[in-house]
Amino acid sequence: MSNTRRTRSVATLGRWSARRPKRAIAAWLAFVVIAVGAVVATGIQSLQNGAVGESARGYRLLDANGLWPPPDEIAYFHSNTLQVGDAPFRAAIKDVVQRLSDEQVELRSPLDPGGRQFVARGGHSAVVVAALTGADARTVRDLILAAAGAHPGITIQETGDITASDAHDKAVNNDLQRAEILSVPVTLLVLLFAFGAVVAAIVPVVLALTAVAAAFGLLGPISQSIPIDDSVRTVVLLIGMAVGVDYALFYVMRSREERRRGRPPHEALERTVKTSGRTVIVSGTTVIIAMAAMFLIHTKVFNSLAVATIAVVACAVAGSVTVLPGLLALLGTKIDRGRIPLLPHLHTDQTHSRFWTTVIGAVLRRPVVSCVAATGLLVALAIPALGLKVSAPSDNTLSPQSIPALRALDEVRRDFPGAAENAKIVATVPPPRADELRKQGRRLEQLAINSGLGHRPVIETANGDGTAAALFLPLTGAGNNKASRHAILALRQDLIPKTIGSIPGAQTAVTGLVAEDVDFTHALKHGLPYVLVFVLFLAFVLLLVAFRSIVVPLKAIVLNLLSVSAAYGVLVLVFQHHWAESLLGFTSNGSIISWLPLFLFVVLFGLSMDYHVFILSRVREGVDSGMSSDDAVRYGITATAGVVTSAALVMFAVFSIFGSLSSLDVKEAGVGLAAAVLIDATIIRAVLLPASMKLLGDWNWYLPRALQGLPRTEAEAPPARDPV
Repeated sequence: MSNTRRTRSVATLGRWSARRPKRAIAAWLAFVVIAVGAVVATGIQSLQNGAVGESARGYRLLDANGLWPPPDEIAYFHSNTLQVGDAPFRAAIKDVVQRLSDEQVELRSPLDPGGRQFVARGGHSAVVVAALTGADARTVRDLILAAAGAHPGITIQETGDITASDAHDKAVNNDLQRAEILSVPVTLLVLLFAFGAVVAAIVPVVLALTAVAAAFGLLGPISQSIPIDDSVRTVVLLIGMAVGVDYALFYVMRSREERRRGRPPHEALERTVKTSGRTVIVSGTTVIIAMAAMFLIHTKVFNSLAVATIAVVACAVAGSVTVLPGLLALLGTKIDRGRIPLLPHLHTDQTHSRFWTTVIGAVLRRPVVSCVAATGLLVALAIPALGLKVSAPSDNTLSPQSIPALRALDEVRRDFPGAAENAKIVATVPPPRADELRKQGRRLEQLAINSGLGHRPVIETANGDGTAAALFLPLTGAGNNKASRHAILALRQDLIPKTIGSIPGAQTAVTGLVAEDVDFTHALKHGLPYVLVFVLFLAFVLLLVAFRSIVVPLKAIVLNLLSVSAAYGVLVLVFQHHWAESLLGFTSNGSIISWLPLFLFVVLFGLSMDYHVFILSRVREGVDSGMSSDDAVRYGITATAGVVTSAALVMFAVFSIFGSLSSLDVKEAGVGLAAAVLIDATIIRAVLLPASMKLLGDWNWYLPRALQGLPRTEAEAPPARDPV
């Protein structure tokens, strides 16, 4: 279908909605209810493991051969004055061992022969490790903590595989729930300032929330084929609120503006459907293209992010072009009800804001200076991105000081190198080679320890006939640094081929969190060029057809890349250095979470292009109505300044909430998105875009003769222009 037909179809659908508003609203609500019913019927299939490559193969081998060791729970003892050899310290250890002796656990402690490895250097700290062979983690935790009060001179803390994981998940979920709850009133508050009327502010929120609800519903059946990562819930809410509010703002602002010009409500809505409807389709398609690029990475995590974001954007677009015209027709002038006289607002329905007229006028008078200054600032912000480093999430992605189990784990790993994140080395061999597997496994362990790649204690597991075995080797480094990743590569490329890998018929794999990071990063690097080409090429083609200009899409791509690069630079400045730690409440590990740069690229590119399409649509309208290029630029940007500012403020406020959370990966995403939105709405849209269009003049709309056959999608020309 051509873009012309698609535009006409949107206008036809919008007119039907406006003429039969009750049917349109009922149809949309029925769709939302059916979608929610779908997820109730099917549930959402969660992604259990997002590992790729050798890491994924290693987990399959561990599962298939039953090689997982029992989880560990740890009692951590510490004293600033006493040492393990002192009577009060030994009494505390004996007490905990005694309390756990009747439980189904395997205990390892400093009291065992050769138990010196459970005493930290200096002797002021010790651990008792309880492998849960049948006991409940909560029972073990309660017994350990019960001993704390009986030994006032010794600090006794409890942590472990299950306890730390549960504490981490609970903290993250509580954070996200609080942020999700806050995002709605924050959005509503910003919209009240934007419109100065309660009803007008509620409409975009209602559209966004129903689109999010519908998208969650659709994820139920979709997840049966593409399992959904747990983090997707937050992403769907963020993206759904962002684009849903944006698209509703486009409609509400344009309809109020047309009524302010003197058009009757039905004519104002008719024109809104023809202009804003087309803009929403082009914007939404651009965002969907950007999100679809995540499929090219070929990882389960990015697949789930892609399908979820595409679903919520598609629902927001569908709601905007179907139910929104009907809702506006039903409300009519009632959209302005609930005005708050004392509340200052941004006058989103004013075509000529005094502030924006002044800003744009200054930029257009000195376009060269404006371009040079703005570009220089963006390049300066982007330069730190050249030093961007990535790593996998680790336990310090949450501030451990406020969470006892994570604080204890942090202290255990600081005092005991053997408690570090481990490499899970798994191997299978033909039955006649079982003895050789045991021999080469011991040799591999010794070589890894001697070469400094890992630490003791090493846990060994095997199946019943000895044809499958695994080593759980605590890695050197903190589990998320260069030394840990080097250890994984050394094991895979050097030590394993010389030992277990030399056995005929052997299958080997190294997995674990660090190995996942190595494989995930490799997949990202491999897929990144394809993502860039896919997003940039398809965005170029879409904008080329939409605006019938070869310059507009090229310039849009350059400006959006500048915006994204500057956001990367802000991320590096904030999270790879230490100056913002106390301000934002985190501990820097000198890197950025590995999945974030690519995710931010597709999201930011899509959202930035959203505004670009909206503004340029108004500029193009001015050109098509006979305005000069300068007047069209001034008309388009001043006419859209209020709604762009409002939408940017909504997203900045919501993203800033997520930047205040305790989880480092969510904090980085929130800060990165908030910074990019702020940069895009100010430096890009208010300075670089008008200045570059002023310098290019009529060349903005240059289309080579060979492309003159492209379908025309211009909307109906705007009414007689106001003086600008």
